[in-house]
Amino acid sequence: MEAEFWHQRWQQQQIGFHQQQVHPLLSRYWQDLHLPNSARVLVPLCGKSLDMLWLLGQGHSLVGVELSELAVQTFFSENGLQPSVCLQGGLDGFSVGDLTILCGDFFGLHVKPGQRFDAIYDRAALIALPPSMRDSYIDKLVSLLRPDGQVLLVTLEFPPEERQGPPFSIPDDEVMARFSSRFSIEKLESETLTAESAGSSRRGLLGAQEAVYRLRHKSD
Repeated sequence: MEAEFWHQRWQQQQIGFHQQQVHPLLSRYWQDLHLPNSARVLVPLCGKSLDMLWLLGQGHSLVGVELSELAVQTFFSENGLQPSVCLQGGLDGFSVGDLTILCGDFFGLHVKPGQRFDAIYDRAALIALPPSMRDSYIDKLVSLLRPDGQVLLVTLEFPPEERQGPPFSIPDDEVMARFSSRFSIEKLESETLTAESAGSSRRGLLGAQEAVYRLRHKSD
């Protein structure tokens, strides 16, 4: 999607993708990655997600990347945090303790081999991208991930004719087709979103299948 699309969404507060609680699939399955507390974790297209605070609570060092500076500023202000300005991976950002959120194009993030991430958490990045951008996105993930790194990926699947994304439907066979050459794939759970499980912010997705995968990078 064009950058202006997302800037407008945040300026107009059309952010139905934002959840007011930690995603249950994160708290349920993150431990399946068996990461040390000191692991470095990347959250692409992070918005102002509360999932970042939960990951920090596990002892991880966390880097989020978000296009909208408004979203980043809102995250810090709503959580009572006073960050300092920083520069990392070629992007400007804000940092407090073990948390850094970088502002700008995710595809512009670059890290040295020794600074690659142990894990990536993707709840709302892949499903926000149209098909033409998904392979480039996966290439970028691979460039940022350690050879033994992992991804916890959350997707949605629904009849595409029911709604125009984002979020976009990513069926199971597409996950297998796009990731299998670089990752071993384990599907951990799939559930139908109901009024109880979806929450008020995602009522438009009732009936969609939400799935979570553990992806383990295949070393070259």
